[in-house]
Amino acid sequence: MATSSMGIDGLVSGLNTTDLINQLMSVESGPQTLLKTKQSDTQTFIAALQSLNTKVASLGTAATAASTATSWAALTATSSATSVTATASNSASPTQVSFTVDKLAQRQVSLTDVFTDVASFTGSGNSLTLTSAAGSTQIDTTGITSVTGLASAITNSNAGVSAVAVQVTGGYRLQLSAKQTGAANAFQLYQGTPADVTAGTATSKSLTSLTTAQDAQLTLWPGTSAAQTFTSTTNTFSNVLTGVSITTSAVETNPVTLTLGRDTAALSTLGSNLVSQLNLVLGEISSRTSSTTTTDPTTGGTVVTPGVLGMDSSVSTLQQQLTAAASYPVNGVSPSTVGISIQRDGTFAFDQAAYSAALAADPQKVQDVVSGLAARVAAVTTSTSDPTSGSLTAEITAQQGVVKDLGDQISQWDVTLQLRRESLQTTYSNLEVTLSNLKSQSSWLASQLGSLSGSSSSSSN
Repeated sequence: MATSSMGIDGLVSGLNTTDLINQLMSVESGPQTLLKTKQSDTQTFIAALQSLNTKVASLGTAATAASTATSWAALTATSSATSVTATASNSASPTQVSFTVDKLAQRQVSLTDVFTDVASFTGSGNSLTLTSAAGSTQIDTTGITSVTGLASAITNSNAGVSAVAVQVTGGYRLQLSAKQTGAANAFQLYQGTPADVTAGTATSKSLTSLTTAQDAQLTLWPGTSAAQTFTSTTNTFSNVLTGVSITTSAVETNPVTLTLGRDTAALSTLGSNLVSQLNLVLGEISSRTSSTTTTDPTTGGTVVTPGVLGMDSSVSTLQQQLTAAASYPVNGVSPSTVGISIQRDGTFAFDQAAYSAALAADPQKVQDVVSGLAARVAAVTTSTSDPTSGSLTAEITAQQGVVKDLGDQISQWDVTLQLRRESLQTTYSNLEVTLSNLKSQSSWLASQLGSLSGSSSSSSN
């Protein structure tokens, strides 16, 4: 509570009433000071729990990933040609295939004949129509007088074609480019409306081809009776192998070999990330529960202060549960056989060499051990940090309620102490008034006595 700065020091009594009141208030605010200390300590405790809970949640994410079967299906794709790349999802299977890249996808790029102005190009109907496999799109040219305006109208239509006006000898040409590659995006330009095109009365505009629209094409198992051709409107094929996306950037007449194999780097990360996140949690628990030893400056004795979470039984229980979940055998197989072992200080070590060797020798064994271990760890983290039912979550919520309750009590003490200060100020003010009155009366009596003494002396003379 703030102390009053109003000076009411006694002018009559000579008392330093401000200091007196502050000293009295310091004594009376003792219970509030204890409440504030308890609130601060509780807030520190909550912050420590929240930090731990965040790390436990991260461990849960790593454990869930390592316990999920699809995570162990990770594949990596390698190609014998630098122009061919591929990515594999978890639905893909290990395999090896060969194919040639026969064509790359292209977009149509064409030039119109030379024309002098918009009117001569569009004709009296003031309409152009672009057709493609997707249908016909009408371009209304009414009111367009500039060639650049005509190009913009084509580009901004829904025809999927962009246009650029180029000034040439004798007038202008339009360079028309399909916005997407693939044979299906080839186009033709007509003078007239879509209805005219359908009726056969529209005038086809002559186009000079710069690039022909075509699909990309590859042939699987080339040179054999089983050869199979695949096409794509882009240079990416997603219809050749299930779960595999193949991208090409050059024609390859010599067969390209694509190999899909187990992604050992990703599988190693499953194990190493699990151990890393586990050690973060255990390290957090250790640092937050460790006691500190100091020497009492007065008595010289040893003072042992527990860590902020040192007295919390749920934290020590969590430590025990995680240690057991990560160290006990899985179906009779020790985690140490795949490179995961507990150390003397209670943390865990990840032996990359041992893990890689086990993965190469028996990948299913590694998957069974690590995923089983991770499933146990995930179960512990869920029961601890679940946003609605986790034990740490519930404890944090409860302690936040304690802080709020302490805050309410502190606020009530603010009112009580303010009233007490005002009462003391009133008391000392009244004391000054009373002393002032007494001093006045004393002065009056002294003057009266002085007058009587003077009168007596005069009478005697």
